[in-house]
Amino acid sequence: MKTWQDVASLYQIYPRSFLDTNGDGIGDLNGITEKLDYLSWLGIDSIWISPFFVSPLTDFGYDIANYRAIDPTFGQMEDFQALLKKAHDLDIKVMIDLVPCHTSDQHPWFQESRSSRDNPKRDYYVWRDKNNSRA
Repeated sequence: MKTWQDVASLYQIYPRSFLDTNGDGIGDLNGITEKLDYLSWLGIDSIWISPFFVSPLTDFGYDIANYRAIDPTFGQMEDFQALLKKAHDLDIKVMIDLVPCHTSDQHPWFQESRSSRDNPKRDYYVWRDKNNSRA
């Protein structure tokens, strides 16, 4: 038996370059919400949104510093809730590109992990001693 993922048309959205609604030159969550009617008209069943969480943007937003906070560049939680409501009203499923195994060096777990060899979060990341004998 096929699931919805097997037959759905999926549209990936990179928020930064999608649609800017506040004039700062950077796409935002409200821009995604604004285009949902059009995506529905196209027959899109689901959208996949690239990371929009707080990040130093060293890795295009995939280096997340806070998984619980939306980067203000893209909007705020109320904007995301409005996006979800409108998408669901249009029967569009929403997927977030969540990257749990790749954080920013600014993430609190990373900071704790690297603080000492006996820190309880030390094994959250893979560490090795510096190798000074490069070939």
